[in-house]
Amino acid sequence: MTDPAAGWPAWLERWEAQQTWHIPLREERFAVIADAVEELAGPAPLVLDLGCGPGSLSRRVLDRLPAARAVAVDADPLLLELGRRAQPDGRLRFVDADLRRAGWPATLQQAGPYDAAVSTTALHWLQPDELRQVLHTTAGLLRSGGVLVNGDHIAFAPEAPRIAAARRALGRRLSSAVRTPGAEDWDAWWAAAEAEPAFAELAAQRRQRWGEHPYADEPPLSVAQWQALLRECGFAESAVLWQHLGTSVIAALR
Repeated sequence: MTDPAAGWPAWLERWEAQQTWHIPLREERFAVIADAVEELAGPAPLVLDLGCGPGSLSRRVLDRLPAARAVAVDADPLLLELGRRAQPDGRLRFVDADLRRAGWPATLQQAGPYDAAVSTTALHWLQPDELRQVLHTTAGLLRSGGVLVNGDHIAFAPEAPRIAAARRALGRRLSSAVRTPGAEDWDAWWAAAEAEPAFAELAAQRRQRWGEHPYADEPPLSVAQWQALLRECGFAESAVLWQHLGTSVIAALR
């Protein structure tokens, strides 16, 4: 496969722009996650990035912690290749593995134990049973005292429907205010990627793997439900470190 005419870094820049439109305080959330990893796992951690996409979070963690190393896992072949080509780094290794499938740790080639596991805007794609399996497995990959730091969409409590609706409206208002001129939304970016001839093979693999993967606009779990699930899966304590409207950073210690 030849490189896209626009170049891999340009495609990654377009990805970052559309993600920031959908998640206006994305860089602040990245910074909180990286700082939490340093504080709770030390300055030179071995980090597992769950649902990494093109490695945006891993890249921020490694920039923040020069002595860290990261193993970044995803099942999207196009985004994995984008990460490998656009930002090569010997400290960052991408792994093609589907977190929904039992046995995915066997593909890591790094048994651990890991000092930290991180994720951002990824785990809400999982169905409840899939998420339970991923969290239980991740707990087993972390060393005693290791930390999971997850930044993602979190549901509001069901008894607050009007506030939840206001949160959605405020989020749309903020996204419109910070949108980079010319930035694509999610659908437009993927339509452009599908139309890029150099991505044809990767896009076909992606369609075959994912098909009609179920996804709901509203995240499935509230903070309280997240914390109960983390306890069930072997984490000793958990707390919200940061929150803005419907997005939160939750840390949990093994």
